[in-house]
Amino acid sequence: MEFALNFLLIAGGIVLLYFGGETLVKNAVVLAHSWGISTIVVGLTVVAFGTSSPELAASLAAALTGSPDIAIGNVVGSNILNVLLILGVTALVAPIRAQAQFIKREVPIMIGAALLLFWFLYFDQQVSRLEGLLSVVLLGLYIGFLYRSSAGESAEVQGEFDQEYGRPVQASWQTYAGVVLGLVLLGVGARLLTIGAVELARAFGVPELIIGLTIVALGTSLPEVAASITAALRREPDIALGNIVGSNVFNILGILGITALVQPVGLPWESIQRDLWVMLGASVLLWPFLVTGFRLGRREGGVFLGLYVIYVALLIRTAT
Repeated sequence: MEFALNFLLIAGGIVLLYFGGETLVKNAVVLAHSWGISTIVVGLTVVAFGTSSPELAASLAAALTGSPDIAIGNVVGSNILNVLLILGVTALVAPIRAQAQFIKREVPIMIGAALLLFWFLYFDQQVSRLEGLLSVVLLGLYIGFLYRSSAGESAEVQGEFDQEYGRPVQASWQTYAGVVLGLVLLGVGARLLTIGAVELARAFGVPELIIGLTIVALGTSLPEVAASITAALRREPDIALGNIVGSNVFNILGILGITALVQPVGLPWESIQRDLWVMLGASVLLWPFLVTGFRLGRREGGVFLGLYVIYVALLIRTAT
């Protein structure tokens, strides 16, 4: 009975996180447009960060309830999943070749964010409040970089984002209510997911870190899955890549940064080093496909997907 209840809590939490993230993104896009923010910047900040809102809610809830393993595992696991699983599946659906120059410049920033987290956990085994503040400041600089870089993009890329996210519209009271509703759904969903995940880990004797790297990471990454596959089906590769790269940067600088400002989180280096190496390796693996102009085709997508399966198999082997 308790086992079934924990699964219901996890499933219910994931559903609420998904709809909360969708509601928040939909209304935040309208709000950003009404404030005069360009469509291309909306797509790479509001949408990319908005699809990461479930990760933020889940990591905050986990940190505040004394489960730093889930908080950190969720972020690291989501970043690995975003590149290897989501881009792998997306490339199988429709081959990807980015046109936008600034997305290619974003990938080194994503790698830099991964190295920053590597540095934090290697030297002091935690992300402190000071390190959280540094991360949030760097996130602000990153948003400024996106704003300046996107201004010089080609009409083709601008049109791609306009077609996906529409022209500026005026926000109404329903827009603000939708943002609030999305945040409430995220908060409740995160709490349910965290409770269910922690109790399930205890019941099976599985480390909370493994649960964070797999079940929680997959559940909170559903908005990225939906956004990227939809963009691939519409032949909008820049949106699919921008969503994943932007989300990965926000996961580290924004989610762990904000979480650490509220409640510092830490893990022994020995327990997280393998996963950090995988996260860094996946980020580096993506770079050549963008800077050389090679496309991420079905064959490469299959390789990415295969690597993710191997990674999950290693996690399961570790847990048993």
